[in-house]
Amino acid sequence: MFGSRRQFLETASTGFGAAALSAIMASQRATADHQGGETLPEDAALKRTHFPAKAKHVIFCYMSGGVSHLDSFDPKPELQRLHGKSMPVAIERTQFNNNGNVMASPFKFRQHGESGMPVSELFPHLAGVVDELAVIRSMTTAVNEHAQGNFVMHSGFPFMGHPSAGAWCSYGLGCETDDLPGFVVLQSGGAVAPHGGVSLFSSGYLPAEHQGSILVADAQEAIRNLRPRGVRRLQQRRLEFASAIDSRFVSQTQHDSQVEAAIKNYETAFRMQASVPELCDLSQESLQTRQSYGLESKDSQMAAYGRQCLLARRLVEKGVRFIELSCLPQTPTGNQAPNPWDQHSGLEKGHRVMSRQVDQPIAALIKDLKDRGLLDETLIVWAGEFGRTPFSQGSDGRDHNPFGFSVWMAGGGVKGGVAYGATDELGYYTVENKLTVYDLWATVLHLLGVDHTKLTYRYSGRDFRLTDVHGEVISPVLV
Repeated sequence: MFGSRRQFLETASTGFGAAALSAIMASQRATADHQGGETLPEDAALKRTHFPAKAKHVIFCYMSGGVSHLDSFDPKPELQRLHGKSMPVAIERTQFNNNGNVMASPFKFRQHGESGMPVSELFPHLAGVVDELAVIRSMTTAVNEHAQGNFVMHSGFPFMGHPSAGAWCSYGLGCETDDLPGFVVLQSGGAVAPHGGVSLFSSGYLPAEHQGSILVADAQEAIRNLRPRGVRRLQQRRLEFASAIDSRFVSQTQHDSQVEAAIKNYETAFRMQASVPELCDLSQESLQTRQSYGLESKDSQMAAYGRQCLLARRLVEKGVRFIELSCLPQTPTGNQAPNPWDQHSGLEKGHRVMSRQVDQPIAALIKDLKDRGLLDETLIVWAGEFGRTPFSQGSDGRDHNPFGFSVWMAGGGVKGGVAYGATDELGYYTVENKLTVYDLWATVLHLLGVDHTKLTYRYSGRDFRLTDVHGEVISPVLV
């Protein structure tokens, strides 16, 4: 009846036998020669990395709305001298074209760490770990609107339909656990997807199993419709029945990838019913750990974002490949929920609220990963979709600036305490080592052991990739 051991295991017990076989085979392959690369899990599109990886996991701290580089990691003393005066250079068209005069940063900068890296007073905790950061001050993007900017930053394309970076990483490298997805998006405290919606976390034309799974860190039901109460055994019997039918159907469709992806999603969801509640139970974490992440803070936003950061560490420990964190709305009532860093007015107040939300938890995450020996294999990426203008919008805001802004990376093969690239003396345009999002993701894939030009997917007659036809690895910031 069964042509092979694999066929038997695929049709038995909702395919869990096949998963066990895959784990055994992966373990056997792991003992093989690692020359030139590392063996990847059974579900990876690549059989081996192209070269030894520096990082195994990525944590993407996405600052939706556009953090002002001029008020965070790229100080410009010239703005102080010219404050209130007309811009000395021509102004490009902005999102709202309500452009004022030069606006100095309302925040003080100080040098920190052995590197002497300047950091704004907005980020006192990140300043304490600045020697772990590689700050890139020359990032650019081709778009100037939130939804397009979010799509570009996530997928390399300014519109929906293309896979997110997390989906590409899951597809290419697989997941080190069968109990959780390879790409998880964390939310809490009323956080929602940035402008562009859940399509930002899409698998696009890649198999559906690689799309981002949204986990609401502070919800009673962290992943919706995951665990019906009191019907676990009944559900298992239904899945066993469905699996037998599905397996025959897969054979009839010559193992269609989308059908197989759907079956795998069902099986992963079933296993997640046991793993997710345990994952989200933070009672086993020490009080000191909870305090360091801000979970005991009276600031509810810091506590909620801190929960995401702590869960990110736990997801890394579980073997999840790519984790994205989501900023909370500025206020509990949902003010600017999709783009909370977007201060077209009231920049000082808005940026203080947002920096207080993320500063301590992210710094604690870096320290915790380092203390546990996990930072070397975990790459943290901190970025928004663009920067802000050196001139005011209205009286006390800044408009979008795609011509030069800052992002940073830490951990997983990145040099710490370095700044790369530069904007001009006003912080308006990149003037040194101009970079794009394609360069950023080429570098991330490189640190994961992947040549970004070789991770492709054939769709509609073309070989697509995360970096499109662009991208160079940012070698100067790598160890």
